[in-house]
Amino acid sequence: MRIDADDNELEVLEIIHHFVEILDRYFGSVCELDLIFNFHKAYYILDEILIAGELQESSKKNVARLIATQDSLVEAAKEEASSISNIIAQATK
Repeated sequence: MRIDADDNELEVLEIIHHFVEILDRYFGSVCELDLIFNFHKAYYILDEILIAGELQESSKKNVARLIATQDSLVEAAKEEASSISNIIAQATK
């Protein structure tokens, strides 16, 4: 993360702390391995918090709700892809 010389350093530290709290809430005691193996989720969370380097969403509950919605959409897409793969496999037998 980078800040300009005229940015408020305490505000930036608060944004970083906010991000870590949300990661901790999502992953449950977040660790480095969570970020390595789920970097796409960490980026998605960061995108929900910041837009163009500015704080977009300060509510942890709203971010958690948006992440849960995204996770359910991903699971639904995986299930649909799996069922399509099963249909294709049965049709090619």
